Amino acid sequence: MAARIEDYALLGDGRSAALVDRHGSIDWLCWPSFDSDTCFAALLGDPGNGRWRLAPREAILSAKRCYYGQGLVLETTLTTGSGIVILTDWMVWGATPPILARRVRCEGAPVLIECELIVRFDYGRAVPWSKKSGTRVQLMAGPQTLWLDSSAELSCVGNDVRMSFTLAPGEERTFSLTCVPSTSPAPAVPDMDAALDGTATFWAGWSARSMATGPYANAIQRSLVTLKALSSLDSGGVIAAPTSSLPETIGGQRNWDYRFCWLRDASFTLKALLAGGYHDEAARWRDWLVRAVGGDPAQVQIMYALNGARRVDEWECPWLPGYERSTPVRFGNAAVGQLQLDVYGEVLNALYICRRAGLPPDDDAWLLEQGLVGHLGKVWREPDDGIWEVRSGRKPFTLSKIMAWVAVDRAVRSAQEFNKQGPIEDWQRLAKRIRHDVLEHGFNRKLNSFTQSYGGDTLDASLLLIPLTGFLRADDPRVNGTVDAIERGLVEDGLVLRYRIEATNDDSATEEGAFLACSFWLAHVQRLQGRGSAARTLFERLLELRNDVGLLPEEYDFRKRRLCGNFPQAFSHVALVNAGMAMSSEIHSAPEHKSPLRHGAEADK
Repeated sequence: MAARIEDYALLGDGRSAALVDRHGSIDWLCWPSFDSDTCFAALLGDPGNGRWRLAPREAILSAKRCYYGQGLVLETTLTTGSGIVILTDWMVWGATPPILARRVRCEGAPVLIECELIVRFDYGRAVPWSKKSGTRVQLMAGPQTLWLDSSAELSCVGNDVRMSFTLAPGEERTFSLTCVPSTSPAPAVPDMDAALDGTATFWAGWSARSMATGPYANAIQRSLVTLKALSSLDSGGVIAAPTSSLPETIGGQRNWDYRFCWLRDASFTLKALLAGGYHDEAARWRDWLVRAVGGDPAQVQIMYALNGARRVDEWECPWLPGYERSTPVRFGNAAVGQLQLDVYGEVLNALYICRRAGLPPDDDAWLLEQGLVGHLGKVWREPDDGIWEVRSGRKPFTLSKIMAWVAVDRAVRSAQEFNKQGPIEDWQRLAKRIRHDVLEHGFNRKLNSFTQSYGGDTLDASLLLIPLTGFLRADDPRVNGTVDAIERGLVEDGLVLRYRIEATNDDSATEEGAFLACSFWLAHVQRLQGRGSAARTLFERLLELRNDVGLLPEEYDFRKRRLCGNFPQAFSHVALVNAGMAMSSEIHSAPEHKSPLRHGAEADK
């Protein structure tokens, strides 16, 4: 069985990512890209579905690990009854072809080390043809071939690599796995010292650019490193997570593939990157965004593949038993076919944020934005599937209407502040209509709170975004009422639920844990409301939920005290960065929260 989700650390090279547990087993790797087929899928099954274990044969008494510096070079110290083993794992940053590297060293007394490399392509099913080629091992199946090199003598058992060797104190062995197309010649044997030095040097230089300051600077920077690791060097896209089908509830059915790029994440990710000082990464994400949504505004999707492709068809994988028997295991994501009106607000807000940061999109992007607002003017009243992608039918979700307002508001701002041409007066009237509609139908006066959908009485934590998007100020009485209602009705064990499962008709919904991004949003809003002590208490509680190397998933099961959902989750880390930056700021309301369209009760009369 795979380790607990919190027991995994992340390795990355800018094109893909691997998860390694605290005892030296790499249980997940899609190669050569984040959204490629797997070669290690033990995370969703057992060792026979592919893994690479490098560890002492003797029982491990303790395991401690940390990232070297502010990067993704992982050092794990394993203590046995005889001696100490130090395992260094990394993916060589930006390498072409990609390389997964490992180094094992002994201290104290001799230790017997076992190496077990089980490669399974086709999502944990296809056994490769494995053979020795001089001192190397070649593992081939279909389009990809992996080449294993080592300073130890390699041996194959069947189609796997299984070997053991004794390390004396001070001795070390290195291993590297290189991925190439099966039609390519054998790659060069990596220079392991150069590979390690180059990767460590890259991360040291990249982290030195950070503008994170204050008491939470280290936590913020670790999240920024994670976002960098989930960004594609090739396309600039940022994936939601490097994994698929890690369950939102252990044993449940809400098991989705997150190896894609969601428009929902766009503006918040840009804010996090820009606040951290990473303008190049922000610009590349902006460029990906413009390329992906370009074309007919009516055909905008909620998500795209890493390269901008539109087809991410969902299918179930019957031969993988699932993480802790959580089935079905899914690859692809059927939510791609949903209508989510909030994405228009995310796109327009993201491009506006870039302009304010001095990273203006080109003139063609403005034509795209005008088209998006024009289409939104025709469809904003329609019901949609909502930000949480529930599979229970469309409703007039309140946040979707608010984000439609955000889209029009940001178009007005871009036109006024950056001398862009457009039908500004028409847009202002449209924004006023949307705003009036939300205040009339989305606010429940009996509850003194905005609700999940028009005319309803269900609370939804996504409504914490009202002050974060500038729809209303954080000190507006209706925001105060909504925050109070969420704190009373959606907080369990001090953490925020997205909504009450029993209040939805989602066939796939079961018991759910706290959604971590929502909890960060609450801390952020509390800070904007001037409730600094409450904000810090919640924020620091959330930091304690990170695993030992600073990573967060999508959810936290407060009943079982377990991390749940795909891991690590970009949305959680983005929310950490933005809330952490707010905690470190003396400003209670950032300039972008002020709209040229009038706010407040006077404007709503």
